[in-house]
Amino acid sequence: MMKAIIFDVDGTLADTEDGHRLSFNKAFLDTGLDWSWDVAMYDKLLKVTGGKERIKYFVSNFLPGFDTPADYDGFVKKLHAVKTKHYTTMLGEGHIPLRPGVKQLIEEAHAAGITLAIATTTTPENVSALLEVGLGKDWESYFSANGCGDIVPHKKPAPDIYFWVLEKLGLSAGDCIALEDSENGLRSSLAAGIKTYVTINHYTRNQDFTGAAAVFDDLSDLDGFYRTVGWTLPKQKISV
Repeated sequence: MMKAIIFDVDGTLADTEDGHRLSFNKAFLDTGLDWSWDVAMYDKLLKVTGGKERIKYFVSNFLPGFDTPADYDGFVKKLHAVKTKHYTTMLGEGHIPLRPGVKQLIEEAHAAGITLAIATTTTPENVSALLEVGLGKDWESYFSANGCGDIVPHKKPAPDIYFWVLEKLGLSAGDCIALEDSENGLRSSLAAGIKTYVTINHYTRNQDFTGAAAVFDDLSDLDGFYRTVGWTLPKQKISV
């Protein structure tokens, strides 16, 4: 019996990636850098999870002549903090809504007594800003575990964040399903032994989702998702 749903955030709960990209570009301008990430470049950078890690990957792979500061980690951390400020402002202004079906799924699963959790590499600030707008100020009441940011040593595709969430929930992998949007996310959840469903987006639609239980464009046909997962939907609430 499935007892819990574990959600990725970026690309899964909302189409956030272009928001991240634009926020990075604003941060570069603010800090006097002549960098600019277009869609094609950001698609390449999404091979790496984590904003700070993405900056370092860009420098090492696309800026061979860049003179890194003595405190390189501090430089990256500060740059990412500026980016996060721009991104959370964008979220707070409601420019990045939840994807189709997401809010309904969260509300119906919660009402049916299914445990909900988050497993993401994005920062706690980003998660809070997105879900406060999408679900309301009491958004945390929906989730029994909020695994995000740098709370584990290795980010996706490593399974660390999923193991952390499973420990917090006190559940085994077989008790849960995961919702992801990317190959890295899928590899992470599968490595933790969790059955995983994928909702693709513009950046991930051509990735390899071998091992996924099913792949959807989105959750706009939520009844179809429930049928695929094997749930019934009496009186507008899911049962297992």
